[in-house]
Amino acid sequence: MAYPTTPVFQSLNLRSNDKTLVSQSVNGRTQSRKLASQYWEFSAVYAPMKRAEFMPVYAFIMAQSGQHQTFEIQLPVLDDSQGAASGVLLATAAHAAGLTSITVDGITGGLLAGDMVKFGHDKVYMITATTTTSIDIMPPLRVGITNDEVVNYQNVTMKVRLKNDV
Repeated sequence: MAYPTTPVFQSLNLRSNDKTLVSQSVNGRTQSRKLASQYWEFSAVYAPMKRAEFMPVYAFIMAQSGQHQTFEIQLPVLDDSQGAASGVLLATAAHAAGLTSITVDGITGGLLAGDMVKFGHDKVYMITATTTTSIDIMPPLRVGITNDEVVNYQNVTMKVRLKNDV
């Protein structure tokens, strides 16, 4: 089920929730360990609207039964690349879970740091750096990808769940 596309958000706040366990001893020695549990959070604000504009959005939210259901959403501004990319972007080799650099080909123009991409699974990744033959992403791949797997950089959708039941 997809989130209503109108009305559009007036503003959007995107956050990466990336857990790190940190402990510090009395003498100041610090140890840290990353957990493989990154997820995106966002909050959105609508401009003031009339009841007729608001009720379809409210009815959709009610149909989610609080945190129970998930749905797909394209976040305005973040769903398409910032660069002049065109073509079908493909992974040039199999890449194992845990990697952050993906070799790619098949694209003209370019993608930029901050662009969102998605592979053949639900996780959405942010590009942190690019070259002509690779993209660096965060978080690390949660699921391995295959050779010639399509890297979606246009109309990227996120699978989301409401943060609470209220």
